[in-house]
Amino acid sequence: MPGSRPLFRIFTQETIVLLMAVVLFVGFAVALDGFTAPANLLNIVRSVSVLGILAAGMGIVVIGRGIDLSMVSIMVVTVAIQLQLLQAGWSLWSASALVAAITIGLGAMNGFMVAYAGVSALFATLASSAFVFGFVRSQILSQDVIYIPETAETLLWLGKARILGLPLDVVVFLAVVAVALVLLRWSRPGRFLYLMGDNFQAARTMGIPVRPLIVASFVASALLAWLAGMASAVSLQSMNTRLVNSALLYDVVLVVVIGGIGLSGGKGGMRNVVVGALLIGILLNGMTILNLPNIHQNLIKALILLGAIILDGQLNPRDEQTSQQGDI
Repeated sequence: MPGSRPLFRIFTQETIVLLMAVVLFVGFAVALDGFTAPANLLNIVRSVSVLGILAAGMGIVVIGRGIDLSMVSIMVVTVAIQLQLLQAGWSLWSASALVAAITIGLGAMNGFMVAYAGVSALFATLASSAFVFGFVRSQILSQDVIYIPETAETLLWLGKARILGLPLDVVVFLAVVAVALVLLRWSRPGRFLYLMGDNFQAARTMGIPVRPLIVASFVASALLAWLAGMASAVSLQSMNTRLVNSALLYDVVLVVVIGGIGLSGGKGGMRNVVVGALLIGILLNGMTILNLPNIHQNLIKALILLGAIILDGQLNPRDEQTSQQGDI
C-alpha cells in the first residue's frame, strides 16, 4: 500500500529489544514470587542505573568507532582513591578535584594512544586497564574494600537522599542520558562524532578535528566511569576493588551491543543504552531470583551477546574503512 513501511523498518533492533524487555518482565512477574515487590523493582532500577551510566560512556566511544575496556578499572580506581583520601582527612571537594584530574588524565592517556600513537582502541584500553588497576592496587590502596568514612557526611546523606521519590543514582542516570542525548544530537562535537564514526576518512577530509575528538570521547568515557562509581559507592557506602574481576565490563558491552549501537560506528544513541540496560537489568534480576549459578548466567549472557553481534553485523556491515581503522 502507498505510504506503508516495510516491517524491518518498523521493527528496528531498538524496538525489538524493548519488546523483549516487556515480555521478559511480564514473564518473570507471572512466574517468580516477589519479582514485582517494590523492593525488588527498586533493585532493578538501581542496578540498571549504574550499568546504564557506564554504558552511556561506552556508547559515546563506540559511536566514534572505538571501544573502551578500561571503564571498570577506571571506575574502581578513581572512586577507591577518593574514598581513601577522605579517610585520610581530605575534604570532599579537594579529594574530588584531585580525582577529577586523575580521571581526565587516564581518559586522555587512552585517547592519546588511539588517536596519536595509532594503537588499536581494543588493545590500548585493555593494556591501560590492567596497568592502572595493578599499579594503584599494589602501590596506593591498602585494602580490597574501601568504605566511606563517617566524616564524609555529605556522601552518607546522598546515599539516603531521594529526589521525587527516586534514589540519587537513578536521578544521575536520567540526567546523564538527557545531557548525552542533547550533546550527541544537537551539538557540533556530537554531530562530528557521528560523522567520524560513520566515515573516518571523509570526516578528516572535511576538516573535522578527529584526533582531539577521539581524545575527548575517551575523556568523557572516563568521567562517566567515575560518576558511575560514585553513584554505586554512595548507594553501597563502599567501593569493592574486586569488581574489576567481575562480569561488569561484559555486561556494559552487552548493553551497548544489544541496545543497538552499531559496532561499525556512527549509529545509535542514548535511547539504545536505555532499552539495552533495561533488558539486561531485568534479565540479571530474574536469573538472580532463580538462583542460577554464575556459570549458567554467563552462558546465557554469552549467547545473547553472540546473537546481538551477529544481528549487528547484518544491520551495520563493516566497510573497508572500518576494517582499516581496526579500533574494534
